[in-house]
Amino acid sequence: MTQLSTPTLNIHINGWSLLDEADPATETGLRTHLSAIKEAGFQSYCWSPDNPKLKELLNEYDLHFGGAFDAAKAEQFAPAIAAIMAIDNGPINCQLADDDTPVEEAIELTLALMAEAKKQNAPVHLEVHRDTCTETPEKTAAIIEGYKATTGEDPLMNFDFSHPAVVKHILDKDYIPRLLTPEIVPIFQKSTLWHIRPFNAQHCQIPITDGQGNFSPEYLACRPFVRQALRHWLQGPRPTNELWVMPEIGTTHEYKLSCFPNIWEDTVALGKDIQKIWNEELAAL
Repeated sequence: MTQLSTPTLNIHINGWSLLDEADPATETGLRTHLSAIKEAGFQSYCWSPDNPKLKELLNEYDLHFGGAFDAAKAEQFAPAIAAIMAIDNGPINCQLADDDTPVEEAIELTLALMAEAKKQNAPVHLEVHRDTCTETPEKTAAIIEGYKATTGEDPLMNFDFSHPAVVKHILDKDYIPRLLTPEIVPIFQKSTLWHIRPFNAQHCQIPITDGQGNFSPEYLACRPFVRQALRHWLQGPRPTNELWVMPEIGTTHEYKLSCFPNIWEDTVALGKDIQKIWNEELAAL
C-alpha cells in the first residue's frame, strides 16, 4: 500500500520490566529507569503518572510517555485518563473490570471508556489480559461485537496475545492461524499500541535469551508470530503511521521464573529484535 511517509516504530518500555533494577517511586529510581531506556536506544516509558517528577524527567531524558490504568467503574475513567494525558499523549492502556464481569456489563463499560477517551482526545486501548473482562477469547469477541453493534466501529484494542495463547494452550505451529485470525487482524491493524510478551502454550512469559547472548529455543519458536503480527500492521491502514510496541517482560506476579536470565537484559534483547524485524518487514513493503 502507498503511504505518504515511512511509518515509525516506538519501542515502549514498561517500568515493570525495570523493577529489579530500581524503584521508580523515588527520583533516583525513576532516573535509573529512564536512563536505562535511553541508553538502550528506546523511545518511551509506561508507568503510573503519580511521581511528581515524571514529566520533568521525561523531558530531561527526551523520552515520550504512554500511561496505563486499571478500572472497574465508569467514574474512574475520566480522572485516570486526564492524569496520564497531563504527562504526554502517547497511547494509553486500560485493563478493564474482572474476569467474572458479565459480558453485557463489560460492553457498557467499554462504551463508556471509549466515549471518555474521545472526549479527552486520548488514544485509549482496551487490553486483552488475564483477570479482566477480556480474559478469554470468547468474551473479548463478544465485547468487540457488542461495542460495534452500538457504535458501528471497533474499539481500540491492545492485543496481548500471550493470555489467549495460554488459555487455549496453543502450540507454536498454530500461533499464527489461531491468534491472527481474519476477524482479529483488521482490529489489530487499527491499534497504535501492542504489548508483545513472547509466550508458549503453557507459559505467558518465556525467556528471550539463554543469559549468554543467544535467543532461547522458546523465543525462536515465537519469533515468526512476532514477525507476522508486525507484517499485518504494516500492511494495514497504519493509523497515525506510528506503532508503539512494548517488549513486555515482567518481574512480578509470578511471571518471572527462577531460571530466567536478567529481566531487563532480556527486555532489551527483545526490543532490539523487534526493531530488527520491523526494519526487515518495512524494507519488504
